[in-house]
Amino acid sequence: MVAVVSVLSSCGTTTAAQPTPTGPGVLTLENASPPAPGGEVGGASTEFAAADDLSAWTKLSETEKDIDRIAKLDVNKTAKGSMYLEPKVSAWFDGFRGPFVYQDLAGDIVMHARVKVEGKAGGQPKRKFSLGGLMARQPGSYAKPNWVSVTTGTGEKSGQVEAKYTQDGSSKPKEVAVKSGWVELALSRVGRVFVALYKEDGGKWKVAQRWPSTLPDVLQWGVTAYTDWDSYSTLQKDPAKGNAKQVSGVPDLKLTVDFVRFLRPELPEYADPLNEASVSDEVLIKAMTPAGA
Repeated sequence: MVAVVSVLSSCGTTTAAQPTPTGPGVLTLENASPPAPGGEVGGASTEFAAADDLSAWTKLSETEKDIDRIAKLDVNKTAKGSMYLEPKVSAWFDGFRGPFVYQDLAGDIVMHARVKVEGKAGGQPKRKFSLGGLMARQPGSYAKPNWVSVTTGTGEKSGQVEAKYTQDGSSKPKEVAVKSGWVELALSRVGRVFVALYKEDGGKWKVAQRWPSTLPDVLQWGVTAYTDWDSYSTLQKDPAKGNAKQVSGVPDLKLTVDFVRFLRPELPEYADPLNEASVSDEVLIKAMTPAGA
């Protein structure tokens, strides 16, 4: 299913300078609107209430012919009312590839999910770069990987949210500390910006990162999880060899996804979401997260 959503244009600079009459305008909190649910893109939302909800989601390893690095994947079975994903040793970094289940969607999107990442014995994963969450990926980009993600789990340290933009096979991650347990994540594209957001259980939404949007209109939007970067050992500098086989190691991640909901965001043309003086974090959060979430 491809949901077509109009792409908005923006004007002005990408600097943090104060907006001027000839540059971007200031979008106030009062004039910002939460993303709209429903419509074509809303039809891709999944509450994971029944096992056959999994049929709406496609494995990347099947569509682009790769090793299946998923040890376990089910809906409303291992975790009631949830998607459950357990990865084998894998990585989404630079040219390395990991598990990914997705839907094809077009245009401006907010993907909102509630997730919990644990180690196999509970608590935080013990192995470095054991993360799970959301990704938007350019189809067919194995040779020059292009994708954005927001995940949670263990990065360099345990208890992290990682926001990452990979352009032509070069990944630029940013990590921020987060409490363990359930975390809400949102990965959004509107006009010429991607935004990664997160919220601890009982907390408030925060912006993890903003990036310029250079990816095509139709993307693969979905769920990813990967684990145990250390076991790549000498292959850490060789994605081609690392991707050619299933690396053995000590996978240590369980991902539970309560729901994935898709919404349609909108910003006025005068607002430049890459310029914090035009669209502040507070305003961006209102525009990129569901009302009442």
